[in-house]
Amino acid sequence: MNLAVKTDKSNYEKGSIRDAVSFALSSSASHARQRFERYSGVCKKFEKKYKLTSAKFMEQFDAGSLGDQQDYFDWYAAVRGLNLWRERYEILSGVSV
Repeated sequence: MNLAVKTDKSNYEKGSIRDAVSFALSSSASHARQRFERYSGVCKKFEKKYKLTSAKFMEQFDAGSLGDQQDYFDWYAAVRGLNLWRERYEILSGVSV
């Protein structure tokens, strides 16, 4: 994949633009890592409480074999958040300028 930054319409030097983009990517990757770690912690608490991995929980949740406890919906949201922020962290941390 190629990413392009249009610099021809800017009065800034390419080094300054590179630094700004690098800073933005680094900040976004750090934010994504923090969110990923937060959701990971939430999932671990549910796993400990219910003695079930998040993967097994998702299988059972998607199959409709669990009840309607609020914890299950919160856990589901945490797993979805974990997956989303893990993916974003992995993508952003792999980009170089």
